[in-house]
Amino acid sequence: MPAAYEIVDVEPDVFLVHGPHVNWVVLTEGTDVTLVDAGYPADAPAVIASLAEIGARTGAVDLRAVLLTHAHGDHIGGLGEVVAARADAPAVLAGPDEVGHVRRDFLHQVTLAQVMEHADDPRVMRWADAAVAAGGLRAEGYPDVRAHAMDSPLDVPGRPVPHATPGHTLGHTSYAIPRLGLVISGDALVTGHPTSAVEGPQQLARMFHRDAARADAAFRELLALPTGTRVLPGHGRLATLGAPGA
Repeated sequence: MPAAYEIVDVEPDVFLVHGPHVNWVVLTEGTDVTLVDAGYPADAPAVIASLAEIGARTGAVDLRAVLLTHAHGDHIGGLGEVVAARADAPAVLAGPDEVGHVRRDFLHQVTLAQVMEHADDPRVMRWADAAVAAGGLRAEGYPDVRAHAMDSPLDVPGRPVPHATPGHTLGHTSYAIPRLGLVISGDALVTGHPTSAVEGPQQLARMFHRDAARADAAFRELLALPTGTRVLPGHGRLATLGAPGA
């Protein structure tokens, strides 16, 4: 049985999917699909099942592209299994500064030593146990990835516009859909996390960021988007900037 997931219909052609620990996004255009991020290794069956469910509902069954906000294991861990399950050979794309990270030319990810600095925080320890169980210690990348252009609509279903939001990783990318007032923020802005006691737009704990100062700047940039912008985060629920409680 695949892991539990919840599909949120943001628009008729935009779906935010909540997995057990992390989100992914599905964009549809006619019969074609773009997937944004692919969860932990253990999430792959849920990603596959969510694509099938959305396809059955919308007729969008051809996965043309997978976009990656960044290359941490909770966002690309399921990628290999998801792509291998397809007959349609989707293109896998990331921001130019993140491609090497996806390929695992290098790995910038929170370390066990950093986590253990917070061993007295039960939230962090519960998150760590769940992350390990979901395959978070597996470090493999995905070699067949290409860089996409930045700051203009991509020629993939949904026509998202990538913008650099570095700091969480050096090549972290957020994807805007201006016609709908949406932004897929990855981990540059989240609205909840097992290590956090609060809900609403926030940053992840600083131990998760490669460059905390740049992460601060990216977070502020996203928070400054027009009131009413809807944010589809890498962790947490859909949020509307400027709404009460946001």
